[in-house]
Amino acid sequence: MMIYEKPKSITDKPFHYCPGCGHGTVHRIIGEVLDELGITDNTIGVMPVGCAVMGYDYFECDVMQAAHGRAPAVATGIKRSVPDRIVFSYQGDGDLAAIGTAETIHAAARGEAITVIFINNTVYGMTGGQMAPTTLEGQVTQTTPRGRDPYTQGYPLKMCEILSQVDGAAYIERCAIDTPANIRSAKKAVKKAFMYQAEHNAYSFIELLCACPTNWGMSPVDAVKRVGSEMREYYPLGVYRDIFKALQ
Repeated sequence: MMIYEKPKSITDKPFHYCPGCGHGTVHRIIGEVLDELGITDNTIGVMPVGCAVMGYDYFECDVMQAAHGRAPAVATGIKRSVPDRIVFSYQGDGDLAAIGTAETIHAAARGEAITVIFINNTVYGMTGGQMAPTTLEGQVTQTTPRGRDPYTQGYPLKMCEILSQVDGAAYIERCAIDTPANIRSAKKAVKKAFMYQAEHNAYSFIELLCACPTNWGMSPVDAVKRVGSEMREYYPLGVYRDIFKALQ
């Protein structure tokens, strides 16, 4: 009996991600959703600058590469040019919540019919683990060796809470990639976001809390535990906005 097989929407190229990194699991989730909805040939992804910069190697759907922080702007242009396509951006916390803050907020404010998949691992991963907008208070990074101090470095940004106040956003949910149950919930959220885009031309934002063992200086097992013990406390899971809930 088949228990698990690689999604058809994922290529055979081995992932380059570090052991224990959440990107591989999220890629699998997206691939499974594309397969189940039968939309692989009708989907266009937009990859960021960061750890997922080579994401174009891993999906069988069409994929574009955007400049750092500009994925929502590129996704907007694609969707407006070919509105019959499902368009998603895939972004990390530095890409989305630092250099790309304006693009993120204004794409939501305009209600662009795109799906944003936001990987929050509380650090700049690819460049060596510097402080990101989502770095937790007291967290040690390459640029906060004594831990993040809100007095000098500000407080972590809660993107779901921020975007839930933007009228153009239709569906906002935060999930975590740390337990089988939470991974299943994350898949349901991504699937719902793609369906809302197809059925309602809606803007959706899915935040996924992920581990970064290499830059956290932890084993993969301990890093995944940290997602549950620390990250979920500051970034509570749940649906922050769903204007179509009454229709379900």
